[in-house]
Amino acid sequence: MAEFFGIKGKTFQRQYKNKLSEYHSWEQKSHAEDWIIYPENLSASLSLDEVALSDGELYTVLTSKKSKGRKGSIVAIIKGTQSDFVITHLLKIKRKLRMSVKEITLDMAGSMKRIARRCFPVAVQVIDRFHVQKLAIEALQEIRIRHRWEAIEMENKALEEASDEQVVKTEVFENGDTRKQLLARSRYLLYKSCEKWTLSQRQRASILFSQYPDLEKAYGLTDGLRKIYNQDIPKSLAMTKLARWFNEVEESGFKSFSTLRKTITNHYRDILNYFDQRSTNAAAESFNAKIKNFRLQLRGVKDRTFFLFRLTQLFA
Repeated sequence: MAEFFGIKGKTFQRQYKNKLSEYHSWEQKSHAEDWIIYPENLSASLSLDEVALSDGELYTVLTSKKSKGRKGSIVAIIKGTQSDFVITHLLKIKRKLRMSVKEITLDMAGSMKRIARRCFPVAVQVIDRFHVQKLAIEALQEIRIRHRWEAIEMENKALEEASDEQVVKTEVFENGDTRKQLLARSRYLLYKSCEKWTLSQRQRASILFSQYPDLEKAYGLTDGLRKIYNQDIPKSLAMTKLARWFNEVEESGFKSFSTLRKTITNHYRDILNYFDQRSTNAAAESFNAKIKNFRLQLRGVKDRTFFLFRLTQLFA
């Protein structure tokens, strides 16, 4: 706009901030860096998450799913993730409004669960499926990374043992990958369902699983959990399928998956609540991406209060 009207960008920015935007008369300006609340944006279904606004500074963000990431999405943005501080400010919202919230999606963080339970006692807590699946993928990747370090160590040992005149023969598989490359390049295919693999990924996966049967078994566990979530089944059947999956995890003997099983067990009820309405925290993740994109367009945040003001003009 500054270029269109033939004025300097910084001049226009200053004029917008000081005169055009009504920033200085914003009723929440005095406390915006610590908390901002828009009770009128509350809806029956909410998302609770955290986001880094600038310099890695975390804020707890409460958004309404009803607005679908548009105007009216922001219910509250509160500095930090300390539950007591967040609860103190969310309790500023009238009890009648808070009691109207029926469902809230969140991750497995204890602080988030405490905030939801204290501020929205009637709401059903639903742990986001993608946080659970992410842990499963991380458990799988841990096994792959361990094998990769072993392959690197094997290569280093071969180089150390070889004399200056000797040429070290490197093992190369039929797709052109060395063992080290095979393990490194398999990272992305392990994230995906086998139905979505390309032809080259299918070939790489075939070689990988023939060399490392434990990776094939671990991938099967991850894919099995994904399939439980993808099926349109009632909670009772999901409970049965998860119990069978737990048995498979125990039989596998993988420490990382055993830890995952314990984590799911500790949050069992809230994880199963997903199968009632199939609600996720995707709206919150999408909103967080919009915040990051907005921050990127501004090339960083110099004035955090003004940044929050502009954010609320768009989304509150």
